[in-house]
Amino acid sequence: MIKIKWTAVILLVVISINFTACQKKPLRLENPLNGRTTAVFNPNKTYGTVTDIDGNIYKTIKIGDQVWMAENLRTTHYRNGDAIPNVTEDSIWGSQETGAYCNYNNTEDLDTIATYGRLYNWYAVNDSRGLAPKGWHIPTITDWDRLIDYLGGDTIASNKLKEVGDLHWADSFESTNSSGFTALPGGWRYLSENTVQMRFYGAWWAMPGYNATSAPFLCLFFFDSKVWKGINFKVNGYSVRCIKDKN
Repeated sequence: MIKIKWTAVILLVVISINFTACQKKPLRLENPLNGRTTAVFNPNKTYGTVTDIDGNIYKTIKIGDQVWMAENLRTTHYRNGDAIPNVTEDSIWGSQETGAYCNYNNTEDLDTIATYGRLYNWYAVNDSRGLAPKGWHIPTITDWDRLIDYLGGDTIASNKLKEVGDLHWADSFESTNSSGFTALPGGWRYLSENTVQMRFYGAWWAMPGYNATSAPFLCLFFFDSKVWKGINFKVNGYSVRCIKDKN
């Protein structure tokens, strides 16, 4: 009788250990996007990593006194675990005044999503539940300006930010990616229109908002060394890069 009791106890302990191990299994082991990016990173740079709520693992790069993601964001959840709506209909996207994301051309191709990331409206960027991973934030205008100034200013910084070659950009132009930032041309979604300009433009949101309907963004063009800064509709879909919080 005693032997049976001890056997039962041992069995329960084994089950408990196995269950706990399963519960603590990292999300990143199950994320199908990891390891699929075809981005060409700077081989002379040392990259770190950061993981988001979905288990996406991103390369990170230190540039000056800042640490940036070296890949575009691709999470489908806010930091607290709430899902971000995936809006595929153009008419709905153009009138959306709460957070949403889409894939370029509503693609489900994992290599494309892993490489270019997803597009988010500004309402997702500004949501209090947090779009960036813990310890990170959406860059402010000041954050972007510090990066651009460190790389030599508006007129030349684009070449130091963009991925080298024409694998993703429509033309390699004079890009060096000397910063390691590895900017990619993810295109955008404009108002109620479909996604456009992949391979030609990369566009990223900045904080804070400008007014009730508009917010700042930054844009790189494939055949240009300039960093373009502007203000456009919050309902647009742009890429997102995150920057690490200061300690």
